[in-house]
Amino acid sequence: MSGARTTRATAFAPASVGNVAIGFDILGFAIDSLGDRVTVARRDAPGVEITAIRGVAGDLPREARDNTAGRALLALQEATRPGFGFSLEIDKGIPLGSGLGGSAASAVGAVVAANALLPQPVSRLELLQFAMAGEAVASGARHADNIAPSLYGGLVLTVGIDHPRVKQIPVPAAIRAVVVHPHMFLATAQARAILKLSVELSDFVWQTANLAGFISGCYTEDLDLIRASFEDVVIEPQRAALIPGFQEVRRGAMEAGALGCSISGAGPSMFAWTLESSAAAVLAAMRRQFARQSLATDHWVVEVRSAGARLIEPGT
Repeated sequence: MSGARTTRATAFAPASVGNVAIGFDILGFAIDSLGDRVTVARRDAPGVEITAIRGVAGDLPREARDNTAGRALLALQEATRPGFGFSLEIDKGIPLGSGLGGSAASAVGAVVAANALLPQPVSRLELLQFAMAGEAVASGARHADNIAPSLYGGLVLTVGIDHPRVKQIPVPAAIRAVVVHPHMFLATAQARAILKLSVELSDFVWQTANLAGFISGCYTEDLDLIRASFEDVVIEPQRAALIPGFQEVRRGAMEAGALGCSISGAGPSMFAWTLESSAAAVLAAMRRQFARQSLATDHWVVEVRSAGARLIEPGT
């Protein structure tokens, strides 16, 4: 159905793990078993109106400019000038302040659904930029490490902000991601505010080598290189104190056979990469350590190869 005749569409946008330890603000992967649903409808009045926010939403802003999905649609509207406005309904499936890309998923879902309504749909790269404008509402900065995987799927490297280049990175088929969300809230802005503005030269070299080794290991299916490179020496040490039991959770995952374990995005969720044969043991170890901190958890074990955002109700 053409965008010119479509008046309503619903999109699903998956959750995501940002940074992936060694790729701060540039690397992320999608979690396809968890996400947000966003419904966008045409309306005669200009602008963007949020008519409903449901699910595990908490207290989200209803003013479009203060909401990641609303701001993303305003950016799309300003650039495309479709001649009509949008009404917006958000069904949140991603807990707020979880470090699982909830703000990004809402923005991505909104632009993917709205794109189906446009007389002339825009490219996925343009949708990425509109969604990044929305993500800045939550984090205070434009970055794509959650936006890009939620939109494209899989493991994604994004280079650049004003003119981003997006590359999906292959992941060995045997690898699974174990993601554990402790029941606590951690605001992205808070987790960014504690970060130092400068990095020691030795840490810069170490982190750069780890990022290069990690990506090279993914392309060549070199599990030993992935394991050796899976260490964040810049961001993780600064944020570890924000997550109760972080060191114990990480140690438990590694002892159970994980290739690496770190913070998902800004936290407090944590993730590990492991072979499928070790996934159950890694998950049990991580949950056990969070339980020792009196924290209940949600969890997912997923393939890193996954689909990105997509229409689930093409429109009427």
